[in-house]
Amino acid sequence: MDVRLTSEQRQLRAAAAKLADDLGPDSVADLADSARIARLEKAVDTAGWRALRSDGASGVEIALVAEEFGRGLVDVPFLGPLLADDLRGHGPEPERRWTVAAGGRAVDARDGHGVLVLEQRRLLAGAVGPILEGADLTRPDAEIQPPLRPLAELTAGQAARWHALALVVTTADLVGTARGAHTLATEYAKVREQYGKTIGSYQAVAHLLAEALALIEGSISVLRHAAWAVDELAPDEAVRAARIAKLYCARAARTVCETAIQVHGGIGNTWDCLAHVYLRRALVSTELFPVRLEEIDCGLS
Repeated sequence: MDVRLTSEQRQLRAAAAKLADDLGPDSVADLADSARIARLEKAVDTAGWRALRSDGASGVEIALVAEEFGRGLVDVPFLGPLLADDLRGHGPEPERRWTVAAGGRAVDARDGHGVLVLEQRRLLAGAVGPILEGADLTRPDAEIQPPLRPLAELTAGQAARWHALALVVTTADLVGTARGAHTLATEYAKVREQYGKTIGSYQAVAHLLAEALALIEGSISVLRHAAWAVDELAPDEAVRAARIAKLYCARAARTVCETAIQVHGGIGNTWDCLAHVYLRRALVSTELFPVRLEEIDCGLS
């Protein structure tokens, strides 16, 4: 495995980062800004971010985009339509906005029309119902309206490789969310003063942020391997690598997001601070295609 990114991959990451920085929410109030959301939706749709897989993007390239979108709290549908795009060759009408199901819900379903449900190897299609309340303020889920109609029967390899991709995309979102929360806390520590000094100058805060950064760096490494494995290893091996990455990064992201709230102090527990939005997104991404320790054959500290 060559861990270096190509120039094209670096450009892809930079483009995704710029979009997230320019049009992602800068405050909790921005989550209700319909004009901003409309501009973000148009930019994502025009650039074809949701069709990366059918356009030939690798697992690594998809993970780079998902990571930057998580960091910037991009709050228009991406994860669900992207995973549906990977299944598009098996029957659904391309002109509709498709998402996928997880945990009995249509995920990332704002403005969605159809939902794809993968049961074992059977691919089914249904309609997206009413939006449901949930913890994640950036990616609402929706009901799945019956009946479900059969579309195709996937091979065991196809189903496993799609599952590996789903794990990698949600893991990349976790890593990006952790990075965003850490940046938010670091910037706050640079300006918040206590006893005449910025709180970042105190070892108690600096050590928390340093430990969080170490968790992020470890998460990036395990994510890169899992993203590479989606296309380069056998399906079962790709799933195993993705499970290990998801488990490690989910634990790390929760710790980093909780650390960000702690660094903010009392304001970190208020509605107006973005720190809780990162934590909410991390908790939901953890439960999308969840992984249990018992599913892998080695322990993680």
